[in-house]
Amino acid sequence: MECLVRDIPVYYETYGSGTPILAIHGFTPDHRLMTGCMEPLFAGRPGWQRIYLDLPGMGRTPGAEHLKSSDDMLAVVLDFIDAIIPEQRFLLAGESYGGYLSQGVLTRKFEQVAGMALICPAVIADHARRDLPPHTTIVANPEFLATLSPEDTEEFAPMAVVQDEYNWQRFRDEIRPGLRVADQAFLQKIQQSYRFSFEVNQLPQPFAKPVLIFTGRQDASVGYRDAWGILENYPRGTFAVLDRAGHNGHIEQSQLFNALMGEWLDRVEEAL
Repeated sequence: MECLVRDIPVYYETYGSGTPILAIHGFTPDHRLMTGCMEPLFAGRPGWQRIYLDLPGMGRTPGAEHLKSSDDMLAVVLDFIDAIIPEQRFLLAGESYGGYLSQGVLTRKFEQVAGMALICPAVIADHARRDLPPHTTIVANPEFLATLSPEDTEEFAPMAVVQDEYNWQRFRDEIRPGLRVADQAFLQKIQQSYRFSFEVNQLPQPFAKPVLIFTGRQDASVGYRDAWGILENYPRGTFAVLDRAGHNGHIEQSQLFNALMGEWLDRVEEAL
């Protein structure tokens, strides 16, 4: 489906009915990253409407000349919310850059947000200021990598903490498709103004709804220590930092991810 927002046809998909959950993917992939990790959670769990959008310049949503910064990207997301679920309470689930945007949405829709899950979230916009662990491969698998093409290996291996067939297949199906269709020229422009013009973690008051912050111990892209620094904003926040998990920790530690996300949904259901 498409929703015209600020003259941009925003592509999105919805599944189920009930309390809305807006899922926001990271920088360069598309909605398939979020459907891949979240839809399995809702087998046998009714009562939730899942909304997956493609951000501008990613997936099937085109970029636009008048979008120049993360402030502009946030404005598109906020107008999308107003168009699709006006005045409704909803949940946020954001991965990486989508986690950064989710924090921005919370500052603007504080009373409407009923819970939030931040998945390997960007907290510090400036990469040079992030507190990052070194990249580490926990499970090296040169035999498996040798079965891939050089191009596939180059895409998959550098970020993979666990280099096995399961993680490759999910990367291939959920992440790589978005990488290959992204508007790189548009995204480079946004990346130059990645940081919000406001202090995104200065909330009007602590956000006292159920929150999950899911991080990878070996995440060399956004790290985990910066996310620990915002935990006091969320008095009902669970913070998880998992070994054997990098920036795609939701895949590399999928069983624990599913358990933690399911428990977060249980807490939200209890609080609604």
